[in-house]
Amino acid sequence: MELSRLPAYLAGRLVKAALVVLAIVVCNFFLIHAAPGDPASIIAGQSGAADAKFLEQLRAQFGLDQPLYVQLWLYLKGILTLDLGFSHRQQASVASLVLDRLPATLLLTGAAFIFAVVLGVTMGALAARRVGTWSDSVITVLALTFYATPLFWVGLMLVLLFSVTLEWLPSFGMMSVGVELSGVGKMLDIGKHLLLPALTLGLFYVAVYARLSRATMLEVADQDFVKTARAKGVPEGRILRRHILRNALLPVITFAGIQAGQLIGGSILVETVFAWPGIGRLAFEALLARDYQVLMGVFFCTSVMVVLFNLVTDLLYAVIDPRVEVS
Repeated sequence: MELSRLPAYLAGRLVKAALVVLAIVVCNFFLIHAAPGDPASIIAGQSGAADAKFLEQLRAQFGLDQPLYVQLWLYLKGILTLDLGFSHRQQASVASLVLDRLPATLLLTGAAFIFAVVLGVTMGALAARRVGTWSDSVITVLALTFYATPLFWVGLMLVLLFSVTLEWLPSFGMMSVGVELSGVGKMLDIGKHLLLPALTLGLFYVAVYARLSRATMLEVADQDFVKTARAKGVPEGRILRRHILRNALLPVITFAGIQAGQLIGGSILVETVFAWPGIGRLAFEALLARDYQVLMGVFFCTSVMVVLFNLVTDLLYAVIDPRVEVS
């Protein structure tokens, strides 16, 4: 990778990323506004004053009386200044709501990602080294089981086992209610609450990484450069680390970039099951309440994160594999 070409590459990728985010924002805007009903009707119905005059006042207040292209233009102008709108249901700016919930989602998805990569690659490497043995068969069966089991069922069973039956771990929330904690005690309390949702979210991807790393390691192990290293008497452990595992990580990194969006999407279900206060649960609540501004704000935030994750993935490719050039 030529470092002198890196700034131009980053500039080009950032321009493309901005266009991708713009396309996603426009698509989300039209899809959400194509749904039946609007926030004004929901609020008017809940207030018991759903007459036509009151509905007109609410639509004017929310800007829903403007043509759709005008609403889109105003929304895009707001995004350029990081103004994601105002939630009239929660009486707060969308940016503050998203930023308040975002750390919890990043903590959950980050923990699930690390758990999935470390355990999945370890299982795949062990299965590849002992291919055809009983340990390979056990790992394969476990991976298929994790892959085929629905997330919500895993979450409920973990709650039933560790929270209800054994009473080892809390079943919901991010922190204990009614307890004043700080410092290490607060970190440990958050960690206890994090274990079950992170385990639930990560198990599916453990299976994917295990199968993927096993297959790629077996493929790389059959390459000529690995056979040459063995013929030269290079220790098997060094061959595994320097030659096989490093080259086998490239498909794993590719999938990790794609997985970023899937993890955030999967967090909606996990956050709902475990009452985890993240943006996934915020999006679910906004969907039920027809809070379009919050929903579009969450979509915008997640699309930006996914695009950035893919950019980081491309850069990691160039670092791990010197054959990949920045162009």
